[in-house]
Amino acid sequence: MTTWQCVNTCGACCNLTPADRPELADYLTPEQLDIYMGLVGSDGWCINYDAEQRLCKIYDQRPSFCRVQADTFSQMFGITEDEVNDFAIDCCQEQISGVYGPTSDELERFSTAVGLENQQ
Repeated sequence: MTTWQCVNTCGACCNLTPADRPELADYLTPEQLDIYMGLVGSDGWCINYDAEQRLCKIYDQRPSFCRVQADTFSQMFGITEDEVNDFAIDCCQEQISGVYGPTSDELERFSTAVGLENQQ
């Protein structure tokens, strides 16, 4: 069974480049969009992302839209609780592949962690 989980030192979700996410206004409130845009650094990465350690510097205080949990996904995307796991896995695969490439170590580590390698 595949079960979503965040993979330490991945950081792909911290690549916030707005041009890569033209649908932001479709799922963020105007207030959330302001916060999001305020987090985007000049290189497109979150200003709270520690690139050297590959960790979020504000993980425990990160905005709600940065959290993979049922209530957040329900509010943002209309996803039901029983859909969160598969939706989150798909989102991570897409983001990791877009940031690091479809054959990256990061994508391989994620696939192994969530149990996707057993489904081939």
